[in-house]
Amino acid sequence: MNVVRLVKKAKKGNKEALLQLIMAQQDDYYRLALTYMKSSHDAMDAMEEMIVILYEKIHQLKKEEAFYSWSKTILVNICKTLLDKQKKIVLIDDWNTVSEHEQHQPLTADVYIKREQQMDMQALLVQLNEQQKEAIQLKYFHDFDYQTIADVTQVSIGTVKSRIFQGLKKLRAYYGGENDE
Repeated sequence: MNVVRLVKKAKKGNKEALLQLIMAQQDDYYRLALTYMKSSHDAMDAMEEMIVILYEKIHQLKKEEAFYSWSKTILVNICKTLLDKQKKIVLIDDWNTVSEHEQHQPLTADVYIKREQQMDMQALLVQLNEQQKEAIQLKYFHDFDYQTIADVTQVSIGTVKSRIFQGLKKLRAYYGGENDE
């Protein structure tokens, strides 16, 4: 898939090209929205709103190759706006909720191990402030690079690196992985 070519088509009003771009990363968009929104329904609402905004504002995108960074920044901003409207504070992903796929699967040792790991992560992330938690989730759960995290959170790369470093330092200290001297 040639992202630049599809973005150029989408800028000319080609809805199919925009749809192809979105569908190519739909799982990433969903996981990102779910990180902020906590519920599947709210994550889907955020994605729908993102699609409308992308369609309306695609002509404003200056660098075609930056489409995914740009669109994910829009999605994060939508999530934050929706959360403000709902007056919710999302501390972490709702990892304890059983997904539809798991509901139809027999409970195996793998499912128990996965849930135990999720509870461990949940307990660890509670130790961090919101900015550290957000930066670490974007870096390690969504595989964003520092520049993309800086764009999404609207802070400098140095601030992103500091938040991640300080957050990991707190986690190591809490988990007992390293003595703080």
